[in-house]
Amino acid sequence: MKKFVKSLAVVLVAISTVGCCSEKQCGEVCSKEEAVYEVIMTRRSIRDYKEEPVCREQMAKILEAGIYAPSAINMQPWAVRVVDNKEFIDGVTAIAVASNPKIAEQPGFRNLFRNAPTVAFIACPEESYSGEYDCGLLSQNMMLSAWSMGIGSCCLGSVVPVMNMEEAKPYMERLQLPEGYKLLVGIAFGYPAQDAPAAPERDASKAFYVE
Repeated sequence: MKKFVKSLAVVLVAISTVGCCSEKQCGEVCSKEEAVYEVIMTRRSIRDYKEEPVCREQMAKILEAGIYAPSAINMQPWAVRVVDNKEFIDGVTAIAVASNPKIAEQPGFRNLFRNAPTVAFIACPEESYSGEYDCGLLSQNMMLSAWSMGIGSCCLGSVVPVMNMEEAKPYMERLQLPEGYKLLVGIAFGYPAQDAPAAPERDASKAFYVE
């Protein structure tokens, strides 16, 4: 009983301390909340990049933010492979264009990855019941952290069928994915070549309280 009373006292002191935070502390918390909200609300899918690859120090932070995403029972089922090798990107692009020449007719076309100089390939176990959801959380963490550093991104499901083609097998092997893993998505990263377009309206009616 004495232990319980002592523990309760500690909790009450902690609560009172939080409740009596200074104006400065409250301001700092609000500022952080606004910063996170601002990143979420201003992020855009970027489809035009400068040719310069993303700085590897910045990419390391983006990867760190990604792997700190939540996952079912903390299994961390993802496998992430980053490519900033122009030869690799151009090689995969050539395979895609050979199978569908119309791709190269897009204005300003340079590569399959929306002209991005850096690409992250995300994979998960084929048999995982939650791997795809977990990798979705990882991907969003990566894209949001990138945007906070002025780095654009674009989630690309269309690269998966290309990477799964027989002609692309040498490139898939270079990713060194673990046995039994499947490629889910590619994420383009790069420094935006122009300002992002305004965000289209969202349908707020799709999210509501249930009484």
